[in-house]
Amino acid sequence: MLKFLRSGAGAGAGRGGKWASDTGRGKAAVTFAARLTLEGVSRRYGEVLALDRVSLDIAPAEILCLLGPSGCGKSTLLRVAAGIERPSAGVILLDGQEVAGPNSFVPPEKRGIGLMFQDFALFPHLTILDNIAFGLKSLTRREAKAEAQAALERVDLSHYAGEYPHILSGGEQQRVALARAIAPRPSVLLMDEPFSGLDSRLREKMREETLAILHETRATAIVVTHDAEEAMRMGDRVALMRSGQVVQTGKALDLYRSPKDILAARTFSDLNELAARIEGGSATTPIGRFGANGVPEGAEAIVCVRQRGVRLLAPGEGVPARVLDARFLGDVALVEVAVQGLDAPLFARIKESDAPPQGAEVGVAIDSGAVLVFEAGNGGRPAA
Repeated sequence: MLKFLRSGAGAGAGRGGKWASDTGRGKAAVTFAARLTLEGVSRRYGEVLALDRVSLDIAPAEILCLLGPSGCGKSTLLRVAAGIERPSAGVILLDGQEVAGPNSFVPPEKRGIGLMFQDFALFPHLTILDNIAFGLKSLTRREAKAEAQAALERVDLSHYAGEYPHILSGGEQQRVALARAIAPRPSVLLMDEPFSGLDSRLREKMREETLAILHETRATAIVVTHDAEEAMRMGDRVALMRSGQVVQTGKALDLYRSPKDILAARTFSDLNELAARIEGGSATTPIGRFGANGVPEGAEAIVCVRQRGVRLLAPGEGVPARVLDARFLGDVALVEVAVQGLDAPLFARIKESDAPPQGAEVGVAIDSGAVLVFEAGNGGRPAA
């Protein structure tokens, strides 16, 4: 069963739409996207609760990114949604029909769900074309070859049809795995960290390629990642997971601007974190006073300042500071400055060309929109 899913899965997928092609690269076929709903889904392994009452509703043709650290339950959620594993509790629905729950369990090959693993899992003894055609069991061999060839053209690798996977680069293997996943035209496509094994430049290129194909196929998609930038770039919505639970869901901009707690804030930004006390409705720090954000009067607070929100000014302007170090990071520089009254250095990310030399006297100002305030004794959460 696992091998079948790794080969693209979805024998029960609707075969609506036709493959179209223009000059060069083909166009992916439009599929009939399904709504995927999880209601209170849990998955337990002995004493370990890998998923804890997860509820999600993914609209047809929506791309949802599951974001979180390793071990938080992201991959387990995909396996349960695909039908590789049964949930210990809760219900999974496809277009309102129960496919897993106390009353039923639909096997994975009948769900119309495709699953793409991070290791690509190509069969070394099959040609690249046969790898893609492997999951098209409901078609004749001739039809399967035609569908596989069209999918291979979509990822611009038709010239490798008769070759074997070992000759391909990592990026090419990723494209073959994607072609195999979309060939059956699944109504839901699940992708488990599909870009994690690629170098940064290739990863960015393949994200754009994959996003274009997902938009063309209009399949409902869940993409697992631990990269916040990737989640923000690809997802129509982002679901932030931690310890088997979904802790916050929404559009990337909403999660960035209004993170639920300090852990969520750290996921989306590099932060300077300053201890403060709320006095007179504000959090007072050596670099300024900031609104309490609902943290009660007299409470201990953590003021989080995004590194990109720290501006360096000419000497005599803003709060006096001295440059301790400046590290070149490509288009930006990470500048470390000492500010009187702060126990730890303050970090600023600025244009590389604007980076002052080590030892320079500068001023510091803070963009108010780059500041988040959390209650220190409330799990790093904003006050209710």
